[in-house]
Amino acid sequence: MGIDYGHRRVGVALSDGLGLAAHPHEVIETGPKLFSRLEDLIRSEQVTRVVIGLPISLDGTEQAAARRARRFAEQIRRRWEGLEVLLYDEKLTTRIADDTLLASGLSRRKRRHRVDKVAAAVMLQGYLDHQSRVSAG
Repeated sequence: MGIDYGHRRVGVALSDGLGLAAHPHEVIETGPKLFSRLEDLIRSEQVTRVVIGLPISLDGTEQAAARRARRFAEQIRRRWEGLEVLLYDEKLTTRIADDTLLASGLSRRKRRHRVDKVAAAVMLQGYLDHQSRVSAG
């Protein structure tokens, strides 16, 4: 499972059973129902690993958003012991996701409701591709 954690919304992506391809799944509003919805997904999709996007600035520094992502990752670790939780650089994923949705002809309103889950898929696919290269080489 890939998560693009944001202040207002959380984008969720899932990979196929072989861990080769990521696909956008849903957007969850932050708030009291966030963790119960994540728990439902973790159980129903038999998730064993969660990859959370770490928004590192282009200059390599970590700002407030990165600190929030790290705190969120720690909350996930504490809540679901035994679940592997990783942080992965999500640099430019939202831009790539927005450009992709724009190219598909979606209106700004429709893009806004989908961009977080697409960004989560872009980030998760980057992680999966990286793992594939590491395993091969």
